[in-house]
Amino acid sequence: MAKTAERKRQEELEMIRLMVGLYCRGNHGKQSGLCPGCEALYGYAAGRIARCPHMETKTFCSACKTHCYRPEMREQIRAVMRYAGPRMLFHHPVAAVKHLLVGRAAKSKKEGGRLV
Repeated sequence: MAKTAERKRQEELEMIRLMVGLYCRGNHGKQSGLCPGCEALYGYAAGRIARCPHMETKTFCSACKTHCYRPEMREQIRAVMRYAGPRMLFHHPVAAVKHLLVGRAAKSKKEGGRLV
């Protein structure tokens, strides 16, 4: 069953929310909510996701051929991913495993191979 673009958009937005929250808590000591810088980054990412024209065909922003993030925001979101990615398995294991499986399946499909 294929996902609708809107459902994929919501799932990607939720993943970004979880990762930015984990990053902010770990790096800025914010126990609830986000600091102003992380709130701005999340808002920027949410805006990009909302306007993404490739949502039906791509899996995640990292797999997209179009770089719609400004360079400084791209570096910030990469820092968030580098920090939060490995920690997601401990804090949000279901979301982390789902994210990993979707990414692997898309890569396998793209390469015409099988999922390994």
